[in-house]
Amino acid sequence: MRGRYGIGRLLEVLRRTGSPAGGATAASRPSELLLRVLCHELRTPVTTLTSLTRALADEARPLTVEDRRLVSALARDQAAHLQTLLTEAATSVGALTLAVGRSEPTVPLAEILPIVAMLVPAERRHIRVTWEAARCRVSAHRTRQMVGNLVENALRHGPAAGRVGIHAMCRGAHLSISVLDEGRVAEPLIEALRRPAPAVGMSGLGLWIVRQLVAVDGGQVRLHRLRPTGVAVEVLLPARQAG
Repeated sequence: MRGRYGIGRLLEVLRRTGSPAGGATAASRPSELLLRVLCHELRTPVTTLTSLTRALADEARPLTVEDRRLVSALARDQAAHLQTLLTEAATSVGALTLAVGRSEPTVPLAEILPIVAMLVPAERRHIRVTWEAARCRVSAHRTRQMVGNLVENALRHGPAAGRVGIHAMCRGAHLSISVLDEGRVAEPLIEALRRPAPAVGMSGLGLWIVRQLVAVDGGQVRLHRLRPTGVAVEVLLPARQAG
């Protein structure tokens, strides 16, 4: 369940790292962080469900049978994610941290990326996944939410009509998953990827959440400036090949 692997993990990280620079504030308390993370995480499924209903109602761009299957799968996943978030928010902060160390099911990356890719309009979408990367097993809920957050970030901060890419390949002992857009490497993006604790407010919170999710699986996040223009956020995870 995504809430138990995400929100609880974030609260545990906050306790371990301490308060943000500048001293303890209300925003550094676990209960305050829980509220901020909840508000941020609710934004993705709400936006996704809105986009999916719009796609279903668009008579000018009829969906194929496969598109409808993916839309249904993504809608079902996001609805379950909403229910999980609301259930976790209704419990105590202490209860949220109990499941931090639990493992979750793994699935081939190929089962996740087509669903997440539906977040991007077809005319702006660019997917490139090697056969080896597609077979790598990843944490089902964490990886889906991590890639989803990166895609949402690219859609929100990249050019309005720019292309968004999702690329995956194996690099030695690591699985590389990159989300690309045609924006630029701005200082707020650099700060969000360096900040040891979440800043006050919503700015950069999504990338901070991504870093915590990736850390659970022993991975890391890198930023790349593309030529002639563009930016890529790359996640490196230990490669686990399907048996």
